[in-house]
Amino acid sequence: MADQYTLRLPALEVRQGSRRIYCFAVDGKKLHSFAAVSRISRDEEENLKGYQRPEVLSHIRAIRRYLESDGAMLPNAVVLAFDPRVKFVRHGQQSSVDYAVPGELAIPVDEALSEDEKPAWLVDGQQRSAAIRDADLAEFPVAAVGFIADNAAEQRSQFLLVNSTKPLPKGLIHELLPDTTGHLPPAYVRRRLPAKLMTRLNIDGDSPFYGTVASPTSPYGYIKDNSLLKMLEHSLYEGALYQYRNPVDGSGDEERMLHHLKSFWSIVKEVFTDAWLKPPRNSRLTHGAGIQSMGFVMDTLTDELPAEGVRCEAVRSAVASLETEVAWTSGTWRFSDGEERKWNGLQNTPSDVHLLTTHLLKVIHRSGTAE
Repeated sequence: MADQYTLRLPALEVRQGSRRIYCFAVDGKKLHSFAAVSRISRDEEENLKGYQRPEVLSHIRAIRRYLESDGAMLPNAVVLAFDPRVKFVRHGQQSSVDYAVPGELAIPVDEALSEDEKPAWLVDGQQRSAAIRDADLAEFPVAAVGFIADNAAEQRSQFLLVNSTKPLPKGLIHELLPDTTGHLPPAYVRRRLPAKLMTRLNIDGDSPFYGTVASPTSPYGYIKDNSLLKMLEHSLYEGALYQYRNPVDGSGDEERMLHHLKSFWSIVKEVFTDAWLKPPRNSRLTHGAGIQSMGFVMDTLTDELPAEGVRCEAVRSAVASLETEVAWTSGTWRFSDGEERKWNGLQNTPSDVHLLTTHLLKVIHRSGTAE
């Protein structure tokens, strides 16, 4: 029968404004008995689960070797998010300052619980805790800081904030942003709506981008998330999607934005099916240069169209007019200034994106389909 007990740890409750954090020490060997490492994934309904980086095995091995050496020390605290099952019990005595109160953390431990059911999540310290778990040591106490969070969205927000000065993988940030709450740095706030739209484009079954965007939960995607985000961000702030935004608070009609995007990019997929189904190394359409340039084409052709009017013959004809003048997967790009490039000679740089955008728009205007 699995053990059930309460782990009681001396702790200090520290008041930070309206919030409380708890500073304590715990044997690192016991962390995984009550704390889960919540790796990012999606459930069957495409809802986001977890928020952690995948384990980096080489880094874990290096930490383990260090821990097994003489004089090893890990002074940095691990950070834990507790759910309300964890309680802090104050001691009778008062400390010399009113913002710090001594007491005891009561953490329920049930060895029969799955990872998703444990009362704590590791927000920071995943690799250190894994190294301690695997190290040939009887025990290794570590410093820890915990906070009680109401829900997973708050935990994700704290994870982003705790790691905001560290080089988190951009793909992980982009996937977490749509499902976070609370205060975020301005750079994250600006990308939150584009990230929401990108996630929906990648997981909605009626989207031309369905399953094509590379992300931590979509490892087989081939379109770079950053290229799609740049396209979306420009359109939201300066292009066709601006009409659905509230410029005051940055919110907007996300469903109409998605309708607009799905309508235009479905036309692109239908006109250039072969190029759309190939990864960037074989197609400049799914390459950063192509995604951004066709995004500018979308903004030009549909800037004054409502979402319901995007999927029309005029837009389709304009996109189709490009067929004989593009070299997405083979051949040569021939630009109006006489410059020529091999089909894969275009790179994801501002100058090449501008060159390709100018070329595409000139072809459309020359054909008269943009009138």
